[in-house]
Amino acid sequence: MWWKVDALANGLIMVAYFGIAAVILRSLARNGQLRANKLGTATGIIFLTCGVGHGLHLEHLVAPALGFGHASGMAARAAVDWHLAIWDLLTAGVAGFYWSLRRIYGPLMRGAKLFEDLEERQRQALEINDRIVQGLVVAQAALAYDQRELSEEALDRTLVAARELISDLLVQANDERGVRPGDLVRDVAASVR
Repeated sequence: MWWKVDALANGLIMVAYFGIAAVILRSLARNGQLRANKLGTATGIIFLTCGVGHGLHLEHLVAPALGFGHASGMAARAAVDWHLAIWDLLTAGVAGFYWSLRRIYGPLMRGAKLFEDLEERQRQALEINDRIVQGLVVAQAALAYDQRELSEEALDRTLVAARELISDLLVQANDERGVRPGDLVRDVAASVR
């Protein structure tokens, strides 16, 4: 009896894992990141190989009913107890939960976007340096040379650039939802000394 439950669970896991692997790998391939995004590619391959493994478990369990692999299939059925069947059902549930999250998180869960690319982080760091840090350095230097007006202009430009950059990053992180009023409220008020 438990082998039937386990066969069903392995079938569900196999389908879910093949689907997850396809979404990840197809997205990476479409964006030309299969080689560049090693973490994403490895994760897609892990889901692919796990899908094959669960497919092989399924094949062993149902083979005798299909007229082949009688000895190994009967041994596989005999090896399934309630512990294994329940665990595989739990695994199938987690795979289903993953698919439900895809609807909630939208673009974040679309393949390559799930794995932040190191080049993107470097590009963001350079942009922060160019638009914010350098502006603060200009303002600090202007203050050191007692050029208050130039310092204020540099600070104003830097504040505008920082707001634009942060807004862009938050919109990317939240996709179409964007930032709504109250999303960026601090837990503790800022202090000015």
